Amino acid sequence: MATPQKETLGFQAEVKQLLDLMIHSLYSNKEIFLREIVSNASDAADKLRFEALASNALYDGDPELKIRVAVDKAARTLTVSDNGIGMSRDEVIANIGTIARSGTREFFQSLTGDQAKDARLIGQFGVGFYSAFIVADRVTLVTRRAGLPASEAVRWECDMSKDAAAYSIEPAQKAGRGTDVTLHLREGEDELLDEFRLRSIIHKYSDHIGIPIFVGEEKANQASALWTRPKSEITEEQYVEFYRHVGHDFDAPLAWTHNRVEGRQEYIQLLYIPSRAPFDLWSREHRHGLKLYVRRVFIMDDAEQLLPGYLRFVRGVVDSNDLPLNVSREILQQSRDIDAIRAGCTKRVLDLLDGLDAEKYAQFWREFGRVLKEGPAEDAANKARLAKLLRFSSTRTDAEEETVSLADYVSRMKPGQDKIYYVTAETFAAAKGSPHLEIFRKRGIEVLLLHDRVDEWLVASLTEFEGKALASVARGDIDLSKVEGADPDPDWQVGEHAEVLRSLKEALGERVKDVRLSRRLHESPSCLVADEHEMGGNLARILKAAGQKVPLAKPILEINPGHAIVKRLQPGDARFADWAGLLYDQALLAEGGQLEDPAGFVKRTNELMLGLGQSPR
Repeated sequence: MATPQKETLGFQAEVKQLLDLMIHSLYSNKEIFLREIVSNASDAADKLRFEALASNALYDGDPELKIRVAVDKAARTLTVSDNGIGMSRDEVIANIGTIARSGTREFFQSLTGDQAKDARLIGQFGVGFYSAFIVADRVTLVTRRAGLPASEAVRWECDMSKDAAAYSIEPAQKAGRGTDVTLHLREGEDELLDEFRLRSIIHKYSDHIGIPIFVGEEKANQASALWTRPKSEITEEQYVEFYRHVGHDFDAPLAWTHNRVEGRQEYIQLLYIPSRAPFDLWSREHRHGLKLYVRRVFIMDDAEQLLPGYLRFVRGVVDSNDLPLNVSREILQQSRDIDAIRAGCTKRVLDLLDGLDAEKYAQFWREFGRVLKEGPAEDAANKARLAKLLRFSSTRTDAEEETVSLADYVSRMKPGQDKIYYVTAETFAAAKGSPHLEIFRKRGIEVLLLHDRVDEWLVASLTEFEGKALASVARGDIDLSKVEGADPDPDWQVGEHAEVLRSLKEALGERVKDVRLSRRLHESPSCLVADEHEMGGNLARILKAAGQKVPLAKPILEINPGHAIVKRLQPGDARFADWAGLLYDQALLAEGGQLEDPAGFVKRTNELMLGLGQSPR
């Protein structure tokens, strides 16, 4: 087969945008480039260790992994070299010429123009290699994959001063495995030719890297896995910098926990809660944040078996003394040791959340509250603990920010009240304005306003808290007669309205299961409610929008006999069916539903309004 010759290829369009961002937007934070390139070199060493478990020959007589940083003042170059796994030609094109990861569009939509915020996104996106162009106008990479001969090395180069939209790739010779990244520095970057300055940057950002980093002939880092050191020997700054390494995040973490677990399983856990949600938290391709090591040997990123899905935002490492070095994802799924580690990590994270002060927890909830709401349905063993961590909006403040805990709600329950009441809706405004709340507002009974889609699944699995049942104000009948201080229910005599109820049900036909007098309504003429054990309208709409089959469940129409519209209903009236339809449609709109015939609704409403205008006063 013919040896590939030098080619000039165009960058993926997203990479062009990224390069431009690097050069023009992040200059004030330029020293991060060295952290990113050293971090990549460290990852390459981890990957070699892992692949060498199956084939020790990959070390090729050079088992001492290291990173070297060298300067050439005459040529004005800075070179970062590693003897890690290296890359083949195809891997170079895939990893550097393109962004081969989902979420590209979301990444660029998230850019704000604020340097600090955009720098944080770049770290999360995992494309730190491009940060080299902050300080260099030409970058040359020479790499040889472990196991390939010296003649199959690859040389990649991009010269921004000539063509910022393209790069060249060609065969090269390289004596040893690994990667050399050479930065041809821009004018004005002479400080990066000073070895003392480089050592200070490495000490600041990369002291935790577990293999030695040499600047010239001097080692610039401690070269021991940070999580293996005693906590008393680790500074807060070192914890923060290690988080930035494992979390690909420019911000400091919100909190962390570092523990050595001994007993039936022995492992170390260093777990971080980020201060901000990653931009791809809701992406289907989102990677979990824990790295798995076995006796200091890197095994895998994205070890999703180590924490439940509702804690997927947690970053950090777990280092086990008990798992086999050849552990696979399949083994992880069937391992009792992993089950114990998962339970231990989950407990530590929940303990950490329990211990946050009010200000930090409010920040956590703003970023990750919706994810934590997945917990009760996913983790029955920790349902009670999770329930205490949940926060909601409520009618007490009518504010959209979720600050009310279930414990807060219970502490304010009225004497005689035995249920925690809530309403679900697609938006906060719809929840706040729901007609189902009217009798509760009138009697001063607090109701939780649930307006996240995940809330429907939450209340389906979380049915009680501290012995108090959670009850929807839009399902079944409402009985507040035992609540102290409550006004007596209105003395509606069903017999007086029997004919209206019968006529409404007949006019609405298959659209409703029943029509009855309401004990919920105070100001509105009508509302729709679900039967006690049937699916509510909000959940049905969510499932339908997601393409799911929804069981047929007809709502119950409740009417307010004291409302002027209901009082004027006269069975046998020529427009009675139109009034019935108006009551139903208004109730459907008020709960966030969609009309099957909007144009018909408008026409019918206009005709009824005109008819009222022509009626004698």
